Amino acid sequence: MPVVDIDTDELRGLTGRTDTTDEEFKEDLFGLGLEFEGETDDGLLQFEFAPDRLDRLSVEGVARSLRYHYGDDRGVYVPDTNDPEWTIEVDESVPEERPYVTGAIVRGVDFDEGALDSLIQLQEKLHATMGRGRAKGAIGIHDLAMVKGAALQEGAEPSVTYRGVDPDGVSFVPLDSNDELTPAEVLDEHDTGQTYADLVSDLDRYPAIYDELGLFSFPPVINGKRTEVTTGSRELLVELTGTDQWTIDKMCAIVCYALSARGATIEEVEIEYADGATHPDEFGAELVRPNLDTTEKSVTHDRIETLLGIGFEPEEVVDCFERAGLDASYTLGEEVTYEVMIPPYRVDVLHPLDLVDDVGRAYGFDELEPRYPDVGTVGGRHERSRLEDAVRTSLVGLGFEDLLNFHMTSATENYDRMNVEPGTGGAAVVDAGESDAGVFGGGDPVEITEPYSEEYTQLRTWALPSLVMLLERNTHNAYPQDVAEVGFVAECDETENSNVAEARHVAGAVARRDASYEAAKGRLQAVCDDFGAELETPRTEHPSFIDGRTADVVIDGETVGVIGEVHPAVLVEHDLEVPVAAFEFDLDALQK
Repeated sequence: MPVVDIDTDELRGLTGRTDTTDEEFKEDLFGLGLEFEGETDDGLLQFEFAPDRLDRLSVEGVARSLRYHYGDDRGVYVPDTNDPEWTIEVDESVPEERPYVTGAIVRGVDFDEGALDSLIQLQEKLHATMGRGRAKGAIGIHDLAMVKGAALQEGAEPSVTYRGVDPDGVSFVPLDSNDELTPAEVLDEHDTGQTYADLVSDLDRYPAIYDELGLFSFPPVINGKRTEVTTGSRELLVELTGTDQWTIDKMCAIVCYALSARGATIEEVEIEYADGATHPDEFGAELVRPNLDTTEKSVTHDRIETLLGIGFEPEEVVDCFERAGLDASYTLGEEVTYEVMIPPYRVDVLHPLDLVDDVGRAYGFDELEPRYPDVGTVGGRHERSRLEDAVRTSLVGLGFEDLLNFHMTSATENYDRMNVEPGTGGAAVVDAGESDAGVFGGGDPVEITEPYSEEYTQLRTWALPSLVMLLERNTHNAYPQDVAEVGFVAECDETENSNVAEARHVAGAVARRDASYEAAKGRLQAVCDDFGAELETPRTEHPSFIDGRTADVVIDGETVGVIGEVHPAVLVEHDLEVPVAAFEFDLDALQK
C-alpha cells in the first residue's frame, strides 16, 4: 500500500486548523481511511492508505480531503485556467511505444523546501502507482524560465517539441550530473538511467523533449539539469508522456490540483500531433490540456439505503455527496436517482458502488448501527475453515509464528527471486512418482489486467516466497525465526470452469544457524501425525532448494508439496545470512 509522509505543520497551514494536534489529525485521517504507520527520522508522520485515492499522495490532497471532512469545503471544485500561450508539438518521429503527451503551465508558484519536497513526493508516488513505475506514464516538471520556447512559425506562440532521437545522436546534462551525456550513455552510466533503462533500451529511437536550445527532457528516464526546479522557481512547465492518454491526463490533473492548493495559477497548453504521429483517437490530433473536465455517474436512492442499511431523505444524501467533494442533484420518479458530478482528480469512481462508499464515509461508518440480517438460517463454520484453524493450532504448538500475508505479489517475488521459471508447474496434486508434477509453485500466474502498483501484479502461485520476503524484512530481529502460514494461492488452469485453480497451502520456514532439512521434516511429520496422515518424502529436485537436500511431500500416496533446504542463491538474493529450511503443501491433503 502507498505510504505518504506528512508534515503536520504544512497540514495545519493548508487546512487552516492551526490548533489541531497531531493526535487529532491521526484520528481524523483514520476516519478517511488513512492509517498511521509511524514517523520518519525528520519527524514527518507516515500514513498508509488504499491506492484507489491517488489524489491523497501529497499533503495538499490530504488537506483537501480534511477540509471536506470538516465541512469547510463542499461540492466540486475545479481550478480556473488561463488560455494557452505554449504549444507542445508531437513529431512523427516519436516512438510508437510511447506516443502520447499532455501538460500544463503553472504560474505564480511560491516554493519553500516543504512545498518542493511535497511536489517531488507526489511525482514519485504517482510514478510508482498510476504510472506503473513510469512505464505507463511519467511526469517531468521544469523551471519555465529556463525553457527557451521555439516558435513553430513566425509570430506564433512559444513551443516545445516531443520527438524521437537516436540513442547516440545528441547530448545533454542530466539531473545529478555535471557531464554531458547522450541518452545511451545516461542508461549506461547514470544511476537513474540504469534504474529505468528497461523502459526504453529496446527502442530504435528514444523519446525526448526539445526547446530552442536543445534536449531538456529524456522521458521517462530523467530531466535535464538546465530546467531543474528549485525553491526559486516561480513558473513551471509540467509535461507527461506515456502509453495511455487517459492515464497521463489524470496524473496531470492531480499535480495541477496540488499546485493550485498552493495558490498557483494553471495555464492551458495546446498539444498538436503532426501528420503521421500517433494520436489518441478519442481526442483527436489537437488537444487543449490539462483536462480538468468533470464526469457524471448515477446511483439510485434505493441502492444507497439497501447497501448502507439505513433510511435517508434525498436532501441528506445530497449533503453527504457535497461533503465528499462531489456535486449531486436528483430526479423524482418511480425511484429517486442521483446524478453525481465527479471532479477530475478522482480516478477511483468507476461504479455506483463507489458513490455509495462516498455517502457512507461522509455519513460516518461508525454511525451505522449493526443489525441482524433478515434471513431464516443459522450460520456455521465451513469445514475448510475448521481445518485451517486446526492446522494453525498445530503449527503454533510446534513453535511457528502464524502469519497472514497478501495474496497478491509480483512476478519478480513469486518467480525470479526464487529461481523459478513461470509456466513450469504441473498438476497441483498428482499420484506419487508421476512425472507431470512439474516445479511446485511454477504454475501460470493469474495476472491483474490493470494493477495499481508494480508490486502487486498477480496472485501468488505458492506461499513460500511470502515467508522468505518476511524473513528478508526481519533480518534485524533475533534468531531463531520460525514462521508459517495457511493461505490462499491460485494459478491458471483451463480445466476449471473459471480457468483458475484456487487452493489453500500450508507453508513453514525455519530460519536459524542450525536450520536443516531434518528440522523442517520433523515439524512436517508432526503436523501429519496430528491429522493421521501418512507422510513420505522421496528425493526430488527444485530450483529454490539445494540438490540432495530436497524432497517431494507425499501425503497418503499423493504428491502435494515440496520440502528442503533453501538454495544459497535464494538466500543471497534476500540478504539472509542464516540457513533456511522450509516446506509447503496443499491443505486439502489433510482432509479426511
